[in-house]
Amino acid sequence: MSDTTSKYKHIFFDLDHTLWDFEANSRATLSELFEELGLKDRGIPSFETFHETYLPINSQYWARYHHKLMPKEELRVGRFLETLRRFKVDDEALAEQIADLYLRRSPYRTATFPDAMEVLEYLSKKYALHIITNGFSEVQDIKIRESRLEVYFRHVFVSEQVGHQKPQREIFLHAMEVTGATVEESLMIGDNMATDIMGAKAVGMDQVFFNPLGKKTRDKATYEIAALSELKNFL
Repeated sequence: MSDTTSKYKHIFFDLDHTLWDFEANSRATLSELFEELGLKDRGIPSFETFHETYLPINSQYWARYHHKLMPKEELRVGRFLETLRRFKVDDEALAEQIADLYLRRSPYRTATFPDAMEVLEYLSKKYALHIITNGFSEVQDIKIRESRLEVYFRHVFVSEQVGHQKPQREIFLHAMEVTGATVEESLMIGDNMATDIMGAKAVGMDQVFFNPLGKKTRDKATYEIAALSELKNFL
């Protein structure tokens, strides 16, 4: 281990889009529901069309939820209702059904990013590993358990339980207080520049920007990687 990184004792991971492959698991669940609920028969041309319409709507709803402009229940159902309405399907009961089935099934899917398990096995022998994740407690807990990630992590901090979301300072400070970590010996790894990287930077914690798609960003992290296996190059 290099002198640069030997100071770290605690590593905090994001969950969705960093370890748990949210896009793959979400897409597989929605594709299943599209067929099962006969959405094509309701006038929606194809799953691809449905999915492409849903993605930006879902992002907008999450952004509003993160900024405390929308309650959890409106996010849960509203994103599907608005998607259906884009296809002139104004059916609140159907949106509720999709929302319920989606939240019941998607957390049980277990696709993780390439090398995630191997890297966690490697890191867990050297560092105390923890998760800091935004989202709903009941969903995140299932993802971690079903994907067999829980064995690697000493603490899991879910925003809904903590009462603060990344990038708010409070969730990072809470995590460090509970784990006994100091800023100097902590490292945050995540895919979201705004929530993971800038949130950690705001409390003085070093960061690793996981950027498999090579997104261009104005802000810079302490480290940047395109694959989780690259962590072994400096940790």
